Amino acid sequence: MPALTLARFQRITPQQLRAFESAARLLSVTKAAQELYVSQPTVSVQLRELSVTTGQRLFETTGRQIRLTQAGEELYKAVREVAACWQRFEARIAEINGLVSGRLRIAAVTTAEYFVPDLLGPFSAAHQGVEIELAIENRDRVVGRLTQGIDDLAVMMMPPDDLPLERLQFQINPLVIITSSKHALANKTVELNELSTERWLMRESGSGTRMAAEQHFKEHNFKPNVVMSLGSNEAIKHSVAAGLGIAVLSQLALQPSVWSGAQSAAATTKTAVPLDYEALCQAGLSIVKVKDFPIIRHWSVVWRKDNPLSATARHFLDYLQAAAAQKKT
Repeated sequence: MPALTLARFQRITPQQLRAFESAARLLSVTKAAQELYVSQPTVSVQLRELSVTTGQRLFETTGRQIRLTQAGEELYKAVREVAACWQRFEARIAEINGLVSGRLRIAAVTTAEYFVPDLLGPFSAAHQGVEIELAIENRDRVVGRLTQGIDDLAVMMMPPDDLPLERLQFQINPLVIITSSKHALANKTVELNELSTERWLMRESGSGTRMAAEQHFKEHNFKPNVVMSLGSNEAIKHSVAAGLGIAVLSQLALQPSVWSGAQSAAATTKTAVPLDYEALCQAGLSIVKVKDFPIIRHWSVVWRKDNPLSATARHFLDYLQAAAAQKKT
């Protein structure tokens, strides 16, 4: 490293880099200060000093929000690369010493919140030196995190096709049509085209569940009468139970307890795990039995091909594969 560049780099403090990383990730000085447990003026001073040291404007203001400049984006990439290198070093040293430690960052789409903690629990108990960061976001935000390379791994049903990703399918995700238990369609068997006049409630645009449903509808030349879009599975369930319409939803969202050995073992089959219809009815919901349903999709854990996996992430993938193999035997 040239002497002038090294001298400039040495003037940068860890506090400045932490303040910058937090502000760049959250795009908010206030949120960065809250996350770092310091005052907002302190973060502002650290960012200003970092800008002076680099000789670059790192943020620009648009209204009441901030965003990274081109120089800021390049520095953000560099900071993440340095952090990733250090994490790989720590994990490698732990491996040399016969330990599994380090940090495991996982992002998961909202429906996956029903089972991801069940996956992480045994792994965390077996590897107590691993610090796990789990972010639950909608699909668009998970894709954004993948694009930025924020996480080691992501759990989702519909991975994007425009990113260089590796993937491991590990669990079935049947999508069913639900209605109010008081609806005339409750527990009825019908053709899909008989539902064209029904009021459809859908997850928000960009949701994996919605994308899978729309893909299925297009393949069957069916156009639903969508009257409402909602941003969560719980909102869908309550609205359907209230009689506002019918919807496509993952079985996992209907009864999270369906995550079990049987469910894991079904990861490569076309068989959905049976639901407790009595419990569903008590929740004010019912399944509409429709030809070509459930839609069978799979949960995948994905990671960037162009970012080397940390040792901790590799251990988690090995654990996931071993657990799935054990359930099938």
